[in-house]
Amino acid sequence: MVYLIVAAVAVLFVIVFLAKTVRIIPQARAGIVERFGKYKETLPAGLNIVVPFIDRVRYLIDLREQVVSFPPQPVITEDNLVVSIDTVIYFQVTDPVAATYEIANYISAVEQLTMTTLRNIVGGMDLEQTLTSREQINTGLRGVLDEATGKWGIRVNRVEIKGIDPPPSIKDAMEKQMRADRDKRALILTAEGQRQSAILTAEGNKQSAILNAEGDRESQILRAQADREAAILRAQGEGQAIQTVFQAIHDGQPDQSLLAYQYLQMMPKIAEGDANKVWIVPSEIGKALEGLGSTMTNLEGIPKGVGGPRKRVDMGSSEPILPSSDATLRETNAAVEAAIAEAETAAKPGRSAGAAPTETDPAVDPGEVPPTQ
Repeated sequence: MVYLIVAAVAVLFVIVFLAKTVRIIPQARAGIVERFGKYKETLPAGLNIVVPFIDRVRYLIDLREQVVSFPPQPVITEDNLVVSIDTVIYFQVTDPVAATYEIANYISAVEQLTMTTLRNIVGGMDLEQTLTSREQINTGLRGVLDEATGKWGIRVNRVEIKGIDPPPSIKDAMEKQMRADRDKRALILTAEGQRQSAILTAEGNKQSAILNAEGDRESQILRAQADREAAILRAQGEGQAIQTVFQAIHDGQPDQSLLAYQYLQMMPKIAEGDANKVWIVPSEIGKALEGLGSTMTNLEGIPKGVGGPRKRVDMGSSEPILPSSDATLRETNAAVEAAIAEAETAAKPGRSAGAAPTETDPAVDPGEVPPTQ
């Protein structure tokens, strides 16, 4: 029985001895070994052998990059405004021995150093610079922390300002200022837009007026050219018409009686109108009547004593012919009708000059002679 107890104690001692001898260090960790309370060595990650009951793994240091967020800290700016600043620090232990024996609590030390450095940096800035100079604050904090924590075996990789909160009254003032600034910029942009719109409208009106003027000028030029062409064509047409009429008259070889007849046909047009009481007879009609009278005298079939004895009437002057007695008017109408009939007979081809007009001949139709006023 005693042997069994001794054997069990021996086995237990061996197990404890092995457990104290073999130490396993996790990855990205470092073990600080002390022998009799004094630093002996640093165990790397993996399986390590130590002397049991003599060597002791005192600290296990994390070598990974660590992130520490500090609570908001009140900081006074250069213009005596209190702002709350939140900071975040990214650091890593590079020397486990220094981080263990050079500083008691390196996380607390980094926090306090960050706060003091932040107060020094922000204290030299006003609120506007503090809100707009985060990169400058981060760079200043990192430089100071690297210099101070280097001997602690710690490397500060990055420092970030998480938030800067001014007092509520300052927030309201900043919001009002921002709103006023935005309103001012909106008014400026609106005025600029209106000015540009007015300029573009004026330019458009100017271009439109220029184009309209050019269009009117082109239209007037084209209209003038069209009028000129029309006048030229009209003049050419009138010239050709005159030449045609003249050629037709020349080819027809009119005699004195036909011309006198044409002259007499114009007399009713002179007497047109109900208000005509007096005729103005041109002097040329006298010559035409003389020629017509001589023709009628030589023609056969016309009575010689129509209207009584012939009286020579002086037609050379353009004097008004006043209405006479009824007998004289009848004699004049009869003479005119006979002259017209004789002229038409002489004008028609195929009829001899001595043939007497018949009642059915339209040349002696009294209806063609308008009433004499």
